Amino acid sequence: MLQNSRIEAVVFFVKNLHNTRQFYEHTLGLKTTWAAGAEEGDSGGHLMAHIGDSVLIFFEGDEKPARTPILVFSVGDNEIHRMVEHLTAHHVEILAPVQHAPDGGLTADFADPDGHVLSIYQRPT
Repeated sequence: MLQNSRIEAVVFFVKNLHNTRQFYEHTLGLKTTWAAGAEEGDSGGHLMAHIGDSVLIFFEGDEKPARTPILVFSVGDNEIHRMVEHLTAHHVEILAPVQHAPDGGLTADFADPDGHVLSIYQRPT
């Protein structure tokens, strides 16, 4: 099902976005940006660091086992609903049904057998 996809993003929940930005920029040398025009300190904002065609996304929030990191697979146009149907047919727990992502794409979350969150993402068309 996901054999032709690629890893779109890895999502982390972190205690402090400022500390995260300092680490990923100054220690690891990655360029970070605030998403969707947000600025440091904005409520609900999140931080992104691009690595090739993939992105690390950081949200401020509770770090809980099986909640972070979330591995996000990108899928082709008009595939997300078919993939959720496939997962449902195989008795996979759907944690979040297909919904709009902040960038206008579509996303859905599901759990692996150990409860780890996996996500599929369809870019905006």
